[in-house]
Amino acid sequence: MRSITRILQSISILDPKTLKQCAFFVKMASTPVKATNITKVKHTVTRKKRAELLGVDSKFNGCTVWFTGLSGAGKTTLSFAVEAELTRRGVPCYGLDGDNCRTGLNKNLGFSPEDRGENIRRVAEVSKLFADGGIVALSSFISPYNADRKLARDLHAAADLPFVVCHVATPLDVCEARDPKGLYKKARAGEIKGFTGVDSAYEVPENAEITVGANGESIDVCVRKVCDYLEEREIIPGTHPKITELFVPQSERAAKVAEAAGLPKLNIDKVSMQWLQVLAEGWASPLTGFMRESEFLRCLHFNSLDAHTNQSVPIVLPCNDEEKAAISGKEAITLVYEGKDVAIMRTPEVFDAIKEERCARQFGLHHKGHPYVDMVYAYGDFLVGGDLEVLEEIKWNDGLDEFRKTPLQLRAEFKELGCDAVYAFQLRNPIHNGHALLMQDTHEKLIARGFKKPVLLLHPLGGWTKEDDVPLPVRIQQHKAVLAERVLKPENTVLAIFPSPMVYAGPTEVQWHAKSRENAGASFYIVGRDPAGMGHPVEDRNMFQAHHGREVLQMAPGLKSLEIIPFRVAAYNDKKGAMDFFDPAKKEDFTFISGTKMRKFARTGEMPPDGFMCPSGWKIVSEFYLNRAKEAAAAAK
Repeated sequence: MRSITRILQSISILDPKTLKQCAFFVKMASTPVKATNITKVKHTVTRKKRAELLGVDSKFNGCTVWFTGLSGAGKTTLSFAVEAELTRRGVPCYGLDGDNCRTGLNKNLGFSPEDRGENIRRVAEVSKLFADGGIVALSSFISPYNADRKLARDLHAAADLPFVVCHVATPLDVCEARDPKGLYKKARAGEIKGFTGVDSAYEVPENAEITVGANGESIDVCVRKVCDYLEEREIIPGTHPKITELFVPQSERAAKVAEAAGLPKLNIDKVSMQWLQVLAEGWASPLTGFMRESEFLRCLHFNSLDAHTNQSVPIVLPCNDEEKAAISGKEAITLVYEGKDVAIMRTPEVFDAIKEERCARQFGLHHKGHPYVDMVYAYGDFLVGGDLEVLEEIKWNDGLDEFRKTPLQLRAEFKELGCDAVYAFQLRNPIHNGHALLMQDTHEKLIARGFKKPVLLLHPLGGWTKEDDVPLPVRIQQHKAVLAERVLKPENTVLAIFPSPMVYAGPTEVQWHAKSRENAGASFYIVGRDPAGMGHPVEDRNMFQAHHGREVLQMAPGLKSLEIIPFRVAAYNDKKGAMDFFDPAKKEDFTFISGTKMRKFARTGEMPPDGFMCPSGWKIVSEFYLNRAKEAAAAAK
């Protein structure tokens, strides 16, 4: 030990305690195994096999994240918060805390340099065993010296296991002000000797992969930073699903187009073309084409594609008896829209459409007064599913294609904006100030939670809607007016079109709306009152309970990366002259302006109360309804 210390003294300017600690680790690293007559035995269960049992994605996730920092820095708080997040995601993990280990495994160790060194060595070995077992070990220890952290790192490197140092860099003055265990006070009073940060050095990590806490970041932000790093290194699976686009690569396009020209044809309508776009762009990943029968049944009965993937709305392609006869048994067919070949479907599978059962499960009724149910019954009695090769990107040439951004394009845009949180709002109606209030409130809450740049994905539905809904071009024009008047801040908003048709399936459909925004990169989803609902086709009531969409979405499986933000009811506050969150205790102060009432205002040219909607936005909506009323009157003559 003395000779090692002399060597270190000759190359460094170190205090005696640090010298002694470094010498201990040098000695431990070179110490041979003391026991004799032992043989290291290799496991017969491979890491891959353990991953199949433990891993959320059947991938080996074993690693150690080593949280180091001063006493009171928040190491254990952060490691336990990361543990909770990984557990929520289904990633096996375990938090190892310094004090906890000293009450069991290391209860015979004190705080001498030698005991501190042995404490870290034991914990590093235990962490390595956890990691080798396919578990993410979250080890939080002051571990003040680079030498002890290097020992832990080297142990993992020798076993080919990832080792990540997270420096919780909370400043000393902040740690001392917190002093959760009263240790700084005792150290300053001389009751504790050799206390790190007071009379014993803390060596800042030379090679920490992650640094948090230096600027007072919130726990949420720190957890996200740790998890983001583990995702980027592919140590743990990402929360947002992998996106698979179904477009043919440019290099293969000419050959595929030529092949498509010679295959049996199946004509598809506009709604089916919209669903094809949804599939091609990856909104329904991991689906690789229109659903086959097994996928269709799983979707109907379990609202999912597998144990981890939500898919509540069937994405199917109808065909009739004649078409079934033409395509059955074929190895491939070509899908044709308006005379143009748009995709090749491989190994098509034709099966019964089971219309009544589908509608009863999806909509809760099978009455043809429901517009999408009517569409289902109007189609042929069969469905055809199979993998798709889409021949080119889908454009509608309606002046709105610039807003049709794919999930991968949106993810890239969010990254370019430097946002650290994306919250999505799905809508099929013009934006009034009650909607804006909810979006503004969400932004403020995310800022309060420590996010620096939350970005809103303002994402109107762009596929088929029922006859009396406001058409997409009018809605986009109105949304642009809302942004121009800065009711919503353009610098914090991405306006894009979601290509899906609307099916009006209430709590079932709202899961689809959330899942697709998760695929686009959103981590927060605002769910409205009676989402995807409509009036009952026969009875004088709504089809769905107004709160059921919110309740179902909060318990829906397979949406692991989304936090659901429930809709707060907004109404017009007569005293404030503005939209406001409804207060039942002051209900006499509020007026509810329903969609029916809004449409009546617009048709008759009557102005809604000031503050209901931005003036330029209201002008666009009003002109649309006035023109529609004039057209209806002219048609009636």
